[in-house]
Amino acid sequence: MLFGRESPTVDAVPADRSLVDHLVATTELTETEAARVVDDVVAFHAEPVEAYVRRRHAELKTYGARNSEIFARLGEELVHRVVAAPALSERQLRRIVYG
Repeated sequence: MLFGRESPTVDAVPADRSLVDHLVATTELTETEAARVVDDVVAFHAEPVEAYVRRRHAELKTYGARNSEIFARLGEELVHRVVAAPALSERQLRRIVYG
């Protein structure tokens, strides 16, 4: 799932020029491709905690994981996000998913 164009929560901010230049210089990406990669990565990391929890819960459920495993895993994953989310209890995670 790509987040760049589909994410309504991310305002259109031009990709960081120095990062785009670095990607062009160190990869085979064109300037346009590098800017899109940067936009997609920024959009991915800008995903709100609630949206991330719901999305990951659905993904893990698809592969047969049980809720107890899923909520433990989500709690661990959130700690390692680029902008770490606050520590959420299993109950808080359940409320995000089920309301």
